[in-house]
Amino acid sequence: MKKTVADVLVESLLNAGIKRIYGIVGDSLNAVLDSIRRSGKIEWIHVRHEEVAAFAAGADAQVSGSIAVCAGSSGPGNMHLINGLYDCHRNRVPVLAIAAHIPSDEIGSEYFQATHPEYLFQECSDYCEVITTAKQMPRSLTMAIQTAVARSGVSVVVLPGDVAGLEAADLPVPEHVYHATNPVVHPSEPELVKLAEYLNEGKKITLLCGAGCAGAREPLMQLCDRLKSPMVIALRGKEYLEYDNPYSVGLTGLIGYSSGYHAMMDCDVLLMLGTDFPYRQFYPEDAKVLQVDIQSSHLGRRTKLDYGVCGDVKATIEALLPYLTEEHSDKHLRKSVDRYVKVRKDLDELAVGKPGKKPIHPQYLTKVISDVAAENAIFTCDVGTPTVWAARYIEMSRNRRLLGSFSHGTMANALPQAIGAQVADPGRQVISLSGDGGITMLMGDLLTLKQHNLPIKVVVFNNGALGFVELEMKAAGFLESGTELVNPNFAMVAQAMGMEGIRVEDPDELEGAVQRALQHDGPVLIDVVVNRQELSLPPKIDIKQAEGFTLWMMKAVLNGRGDEIIELAKTNLLR
Repeated sequence: MKKTVADVLVESLLNAGIKRIYGIVGDSLNAVLDSIRRSGKIEWIHVRHEEVAAFAAGADAQVSGSIAVCAGSSGPGNMHLINGLYDCHRNRVPVLAIAAHIPSDEIGSEYFQATHPEYLFQECSDYCEVITTAKQMPRSLTMAIQTAVARSGVSVVVLPGDVAGLEAADLPVPEHVYHATNPVVHPSEPELVKLAEYLNEGKKITLLCGAGCAGAREPLMQLCDRLKSPMVIALRGKEYLEYDNPYSVGLTGLIGYSSGYHAMMDCDVLLMLGTDFPYRQFYPEDAKVLQVDIQSSHLGRRTKLDYGVCGDVKATIEALLPYLTEEHSDKHLRKSVDRYVKVRKDLDELAVGKPGKKPIHPQYLTKVISDVAAENAIFTCDVGTPTVWAARYIEMSRNRRLLGSFSHGTMANALPQAIGAQVADPGRQVISLSGDGGITMLMGDLLTLKQHNLPIKVVVFNNGALGFVELEMKAAGFLESGTELVNPNFAMVAQAMGMEGIRVEDPDELEGAVQRALQHDGPVLIDVVVNRQELSLPPKIDIKQAEGFTLWMMKAVLNGRGDEIIELAKTNLLR
């Protein structure tokens, strides 16, 4: 049998170390699937929605530390990849998407399922090209993979089904399909001197650290000690920096802590390290702001900047430390840490459950999961209240991971990301913290857990509403509308799908149910009925939010919904 373009694609993927592809089959992918079948060396992870394929590939790449692959058939098939690919693109993880296409001679004829994927994926990719001849392979594919790895981003190869079946050109597949390099990037000496001048002159210096600080933990501890600085952690930096950190004062932003907020607002110098924290209202107005980022295009795009440099955080700090010559008072650090200790105590006091006291507080649910989970567990969390509670109550360790849609902010990410994480590391405990809105959006892929025997534990925060949206409506002065969810018993749904399902309504049963689920050898869904009226208050409530909440209460009373105010008070004040 003569080698086809699809065969060259598969051979190139194998030489790149690819062991699996996430996707759904379709006739435009037939040649590729047949080549995969004949090779016997790549596993096809059959999901139930292409969006899940892209999310799973992104989580796979984050856990494995290597490029991952997803695929979709022509038209609607590959279009379903786009939301997951946006998430991968914004999380900066290397993913290759194979977007199958209509027959090449039908392009431009408004053919069945015709789209223009080379345009559709432009904004969420670093490389997006169409394969139109056999001679483009394997060069186009190797360029796509190299670009994804080099830029930690998404590449899309658009491949018409008929081109995939063509006889391949006599072009050898390189043994090394891509070249991963790790250059050391730090500012020049004059830049380091100037950066150090700001820090030497500062009296109350605060660090804001994000995902770009991965791998820089020890130099960061030295920097905090030298500057006597509290460390505020952006959400994507939580998994790398929160544990065993005497300088941590928590998160800031909409889901953060008041201690993190005040540590930034009280400083005279703010040093941003590897973070693109987007919420401008949480930056100090009077402090001098410094920034270090490996992507120089990020410098100054979130707040006014006094000085910014391009560099890897670890390499930059190591090069900077010898230039920091001034002694600093630890008053700002001690005040910030003391405030954090109090805030942490207050938060932990909310994470309680009393037998018979229904519904369950989501804080208590999250803390129980954190306490019982394995030391190296991987947690994924849906956007909305599961992310809030994960940020505040999932305790990180050196080996734990926390994945979410923290930059793209899309619903329904937790289950798909759990799938990718579990496939990438089969022996590890993976827990999906899913909202009831998120789980129902892509609920069909619970079947993927059963079909591929993935022992993921899916915890559903079942409050019968789009809870975070309701909170936003209250804060803006609107009566909740369109947010109620009429849910089934999710445990029974899971059982109907052939997996273990557990429903919990009483706090007294929660810890035992979670332990039982985590010990089960196979997938489990835990349906936990949690309090709908639980408020996840931001660290700063501005006058507009206070006015909005007052307006919401007035409207609630006037519309005969005063019972909601009573329930809100019982839940959040009378505890």
